[in-house]
Amino acid sequence: MKEKLWRFTDGSGSFSSKSADNIRSLYFALCNESLMSSISPDLHGDIKSGNSAFLLSPVSRIDLINLRSSRNFWVYINPQKAWSATGVSKDLKQIKEDTFRMEAGLLWHRIARANKRIGLEAEILSFVPSSSEPVEVMQVKISNTTKRAVRFTPTAAIPIYGRGANNLRDHRHVTSLLQRIIPDKYGVISKPTLSFDEAGHRPNKDLYFVLGWDEKGLPPQYLYPTQEIFCGEAGDLEAPESVLGNLPPAKMQIQGREAMGALRFRSMVLGPGRSRSYIIVMGITEHLSEIKKIIRKFKDLKKAEASFRQTKDFWVKKSLEAEISTSDSEFDNWLRWVSIQPTLRRIFGCSFLPDFDYGKGGRGWRDLWQDCLSLILTDPASVRSMLVNNFSGVRIDGSNATIIGKKPGEFIADRNDIARVWMDHGVWPLLTVDLYLHETGDKGILLEKTGYFRDQHILRSRSIDKEYDPSEGSCLKAKSGKIYKASILEHLLIQSLAQFFNVGRHNHVRLEGADWNDGLDMAGENGESVAFSTMYALNLSLLARMLEKLGRERIEVAEELKLLLGPLDYCNVKAKRRLLEDYLQKVSKGISGKKASLNAALLADDLMTKSEWMQGHIRKSEWLKDGFFNGYYDNRGRRVEGRAGGILRMTLTGQVFPVMSGIADDKQIKKILASVNKYLWDKKLKGYHLNTDFKDEQLDLGRAFSFIYGDKENGAFFNHMVVMFANALYRRGFAKEGWRALDSISKMALDTKKAKIYPCLPEYFNLEGRGMYAYLTGSASWFVLTLARLAFGVRGQDGDLLIEPKLCVEQFKKSKTLSVSRMFAGRRIRVSFHNPARLDYGKYKIIRASLNGRNLFIKPSAGITISRKEILRFPATKTHILKVLLG
Repeated sequence: MKEKLWRFTDGSGSFSSKSADNIRSLYFALCNESLMSSISPDLHGDIKSGNSAFLLSPVSRIDLINLRSSRNFWVYINPQKAWSATGVSKDLKQIKEDTFRMEAGLLWHRIARANKRIGLEAEILSFVPSSSEPVEVMQVKISNTTKRAVRFTPTAAIPIYGRGANNLRDHRHVTSLLQRIIPDKYGVISKPTLSFDEAGHRPNKDLYFVLGWDEKGLPPQYLYPTQEIFCGEAGDLEAPESVLGNLPPAKMQIQGREAMGALRFRSMVLGPGRSRSYIIVMGITEHLSEIKKIIRKFKDLKKAEASFRQTKDFWVKKSLEAEISTSDSEFDNWLRWVSIQPTLRRIFGCSFLPDFDYGKGGRGWRDLWQDCLSLILTDPASVRSMLVNNFSGVRIDGSNATIIGKKPGEFIADRNDIARVWMDHGVWPLLTVDLYLHETGDKGILLEKTGYFRDQHILRSRSIDKEYDPSEGSCLKAKSGKIYKASILEHLLIQSLAQFFNVGRHNHVRLEGADWNDGLDMAGENGESVAFSTMYALNLSLLARMLEKLGRERIEVAEELKLLLGPLDYCNVKAKRRLLEDYLQKVSKGISGKKASLNAALLADDLMTKSEWMQGHIRKSEWLKDGFFNGYYDNRGRRVEGRAGGILRMTLTGQVFPVMSGIADDKQIKKILASVNKYLWDKKLKGYHLNTDFKDEQLDLGRAFSFIYGDKENGAFFNHMVVMFANALYRRGFAKEGWRALDSISKMALDTKKAKIYPCLPEYFNLEGRGMYAYLTGSASWFVLTLARLAFGVRGQDGDLLIEPKLCVEQFKKSKTLSVSRMFAGRRIRVSFHNPARLDYGKYKIIRASLNGRNLFIKPSAGITISRKEILRFPATKTHILKVLLG
């Protein structure tokens, strides 16, 4: 690619491209709370409301290239001139003749194709209304670019798949026999009789519809309700006989066929320079009455255009909830997209975009908590109930449900019904609650009560309870039969204490099904994760501090939990395992419901003792002479990192968490940085690899090392861990190095010639620098969090507002003033940092500050604190300006 793939066109994240159609695997996300879409430059992609309801055929990345099924809009002029306005046609000559441009923004997508030989230009705008109607709106504008009148016949062509994703290969033809097509004045509605599943068929409730009208609200002249009628026996979706032959619909059987939303509008003559618009709405609903409301709203062109403006405004505001201004317009615009990614993932989950073809909907456990991080920055009050509800997915054995549905309290063990435990899952809830406590000062949440998740999986999913009756529900019950509820604090204690005792032969926490790296999934018996053992050590110390801040003399916990407290020889692996097994057996069939009242100070001491033991053990046993930590043991009990057979093996994960947890001291951090820069930094692409090339498959560790090196979890530039590396470095005062990590990600994403993606923070970049798995990644939350709270240093500290910038001189290159705007205590606060001498971090202090024009009395220092009480006195309806002078 000779030039940039796209360029920003304003300050709100909008961009344009003249070459996006040359990359067939590109896709863009459109959505609201009811509907999810993916759309490519030639309008391939899909539309769905969930895994069991796809309007367009489900697509993976490769399908964007191979599949004939797509949104299309045909224009017939004469037998020699039949033009696809989307460029999806077998007429390769036409496609080569077309000029193309694309514009897009938050969250809307517009393409324009023009053909001189045809004499027309088509602009196609696509958006999903922010007002939550379950529709994707496609507004098509056909313009005459010649000096003569042009007569044409337009046809919208949307193939209706109309069933669940599983039926793509499971009884595709049989499920077409279920289709019941309802011709409507404005288009085609299909309601299959059944939701087909041999495990248990269910009556179908979903209506799939494609409706359309022209700018005057006039309906189509003809409908082609099946693909057979539209395409003909010799044609297909890229060369439909009805269009190429300008044929009216044949009279054929329409029920029990593959449905088609093909709408032919009346032929018309378009004068020179004149235009005609058409509106196509595509959606899924259970209610015919909702379809009628959609027709009434969008049949009016002005109302449709107003909905488009409303949608643009909604997403622009969403992108500004934590606004960063660096005077680098490329970075600031890109950050707009990163800022909305947590919302996209809340809606899409880990599925439903072309790269994410392995899911069935719902978010994973880790995703659930990490997506809360950015929400805590913007609206912590609304997050509180979400946090409390999330804890009801924890099991009494310290494991948890792994998939979370959209409804409160909707948890399942796994999307594929595979019993599996990720050993890191107990880390994230506590980190999230810790952030919430700092941002709000709401210590009372620790005492809020909620239930536990209960299903057939017991003993940390090692066994099945054959006596479990699903009809009794998914809530843990006491022996009395009542649902057992306990404090959030108790849930946190169980998650961390269970893992303290759940150790392998080297006395580190067992790897079990995997940790953060899903690809380390073949060491379930003897594998250990030193990396996340460091985080459980941190969490135990955080729990001790939370108890101290809570200020209560006694704490109530489940009677059974006392087994995991008190003195023990922590060096004795067998004793620790035996004690955990006693606990797991005791709670495997339920819980007594009895409470034990514990001395809070003694409990805090016990937690801190455990934490300090873990820290000391890791420092003593896992620091390597190579200058970094070992992060793992494989299923044969072998150390994974370090030198072996003449090859140096190193993971970024194994270094990030010892730094973040405080186990690595400053001298070790400097050595880690030297090693990371030597072994993991890519001099050509200027980014951090997830690991070195291990050369061989690691069948005693995980599938990751069977991938080609440089992709996915085997040595890619995996952005989540790079952001975590930055976060850890900022926490420990290594700001320059932290910024280098964050900056490496944005630079790779903005190098569009290599990245070949739209603006976003993808899951990873491969060895070509290509961005992969766009939009749906937890790294977006961590990026915004790290930049706003640690780099700009505007964050809560036990409920008060702390300003402690760690901005580097490189960030002041384009301007001496940087700013961040975010919500705190229900007030919007804009903090600007003026650095007239462009001093580097470590060389400046805060020497002056003013709030709403009033000077604050401060001494020169690295940070200042403003009490929550003072901020709550400010009006909630205006933005409050805090100006900080660095010198």
